[in-house]
Amino acid sequence: MLVLEDGAIFRGRSFGSDGESLGEVVFNTSMMGYPEILTDPSYRGQMVCMTYPLIGNYGINPEDFESRRIFLNGFIVKECSRLASNYRSKITLPQLLQEAGIVGIEGIDTRRLVRHIREEGAMKGVISTIDLEVESLLEKVRSSAGLIGRDLVSEVTVDEPYEWHEPLRDRHTRNPEFSVVALDLGIKFNILRSLVTSGCKVTVVPAYTSAEEILAYDPDGIFLSNGPGDPSALISIIEEVKKLIDRKPVFGICLGHQLLVHAMGGSTYKLKFGHHGGNHPVANLEQGQIEITVQNHGFAVDMDSAEGLPLKLTHINLNDQTVEGLSHMELPVFSVQYHPEAGPGPHDSRYLFEKFTDLMRTGAPAAPPATCRSEVYA
Repeated sequence: MLVLEDGAIFRGRSFGSDGESLGEVVFNTSMMGYPEILTDPSYRGQMVCMTYPLIGNYGINPEDFESRRIFLNGFIVKECSRLASNYRSKITLPQLLQEAGIVGIEGIDTRRLVRHIREEGAMKGVISTIDLEVESLLEKVRSSAGLIGRDLVSEVTVDEPYEWHEPLRDRHTRNPEFSVVALDLGIKFNILRSLVTSGCKVTVVPAYTSAEEILAYDPDGIFLSNGPGDPSALISIIEEVKKLIDRKPVFGICLGHQLLVHAMGGSTYKLKFGHHGGNHPVANLEQGQIEITVQNHGFAVDMDSAEGLPLKLTHINLNDQTVEGLSHMELPVFSVQYHPEAGPGPHDSRYLFEKFTDLMRTGAPAAPPATCRSEVYA
C-alpha cells in the first residue's frame, strides 16, 4: 500500500524488498534510464514514481550505475517487467531492489498519482508491505520529516578523498590538462566521466571539506556537484563555498548551482512538484538556442533574491520560466540547475564541460560582455 500525507491511498503489488519506507513522493518523466535514476544520490529522502508504464524490461547492469548504491527511499511503477531482455543485463529490477532492501510497488494507477502530485504538489508518503492499516500509515507519514530544512548531503557524500580516472565510454579522452577538485554533495559518476573526458584530473572530496583543504590541492578549478535536499540547510558548506568563489574558476550543477547563489547572498525556494525527467526544454539566452535537458531538483533559485548581485541569467526553463543557469559578471564562476552530464538523457548540454575547461585556461569571466537576449523569452 502507498499512502500520501493528504490521505490518498494506492493499493498495489510488491516487487521489491518487504518492509516499510517513508519519503517525499515525486515523479520522473524519463522513458528509460531507471538504473541511473535508482542510483542518483539526489533522490535521497524521496520515492520516485515513473510515468512511463513499463519499467524493468532491459534489466540491470551495474556499469550503468551513477553512484556506489541505491539512495532513493522507494520505487513506484505501473508495471515491472520480470523479463530482462538485454544481453548486458546481469540481474532483474526486482532482484536489485530486493538485494538493496528497497521497497517497490507496482500495479497502481501511476497516471492518477502523477496528476494528483501535479495538482496538489509533492508530498510525503509511505510504502508498506507489513502495515496495511490506513490510519496507522497516515500517522507515520504525517509525523515523518520532510525535505525543507533537512541536511541529506551527510547521508550520501563520501568519507575520504579519491581520484577518478574513468572517462565517458562514447568519447575520446584527452590527456589531463587541468586539475579539478570536485566537492561530493551526492555526485553522479557521469559528471566525473565528463570532467575526465574534457581533459581534467579529478580529485573528489567529501562535502564538508574546508576551503583551505580544497585550495591545498592547488587545483585549476573547483566543481560543486548535484545532491539531495534543501540547500538552505547546508550552512557550513555555504560558508566554505564563499571562500572559494574569488579564488579559482568554479562550476556548479544542480545543488552546487543553488549553493553558489546562497554563498553570494541569494536564496532558493521549494518547487510545487519539482523537475524530474530527461526531456525538459531550456532556453540558452546567450546563444538563442533551446536545449533538451535532464532535470532532477525540488528547489530553485529565487531570481528576485539575486537582484543587485553580480549574476547574469544565462538559462531559463521553458515550462515554468524558473532559473536554469547563471554566470558571475566579473569572476570565472558559472552554474546550471539541470544536468549536462545526462546519465541518462540527451547530450545537448555537454558543451558546458568544455566551457569549464576554457575558463580554467583563460580565467575570463563566464558571462560574455554581450547582453543576454532574455527579453525574447520574457
